[in-house]
Parts: sequence; C-alpha cells; structure tokens
Amino acid sequence: MIVRIMTEGQYKLDDAALAKVNEYDNACVAAVEAGDEDGFHEHFEALLHLIRTEGTELADDDLHGSDVLIPPGDTTFAEAAGEFTGEGLIPD
Repeated sequence: MIVRIMTEGQYKLDDAALAKVNEYDNACVAAVEAGDEDGFHEHFEALLHLIRTEGTELADDDLHGSDVLIPPGDTTFAEAAGEFTGEGLIPD
C-alpha cells in the first residue's frame, strides 16, 4: 500500500507495517474522541515514525497514486478532530 504523509512524501508499506499503522490510527481516533490531546500527539508521532522507518520512501518522480493520505506532522489537535473519526484514516 502507498501512504502519503502530506507535505512530506510517499512511502510503500508492507502488510505488517500497515497493520501497525492501523493500530496507531485507531489509537489516534480514540484519543481524539476522548479529548486526550497529549495521547493523540503521542500516537500520531508514533504513527509517523513507523511510516518513516518501516516504509520504503518513494522517489519524488515516482508517480504512484496514494492509497491513504496522512495529515502532516504539524497537525493540531483541532485539525485532527476532522481527520481522525470513525474508522480513522485507514478503514479496518
């Protein structure tokens, strides 16, 4: 699966990494729903770190379409409330 971190780049993730990203995504949704700003930032940073370290970054001239869009690293808690809802960014 191809995941784009907006304003940053695209990463190819294998199924194992995608499953871990989905866990962090669900944790972000739960934190937003609970109004837990610190918890959201903790899980969101872990999600981004996982994508960056376990994903394979695609070259800028690689024109694959993204399957999932991840908000940029500087996403605020207020902005997250509009993104991390329901099933999150990655549907279960």
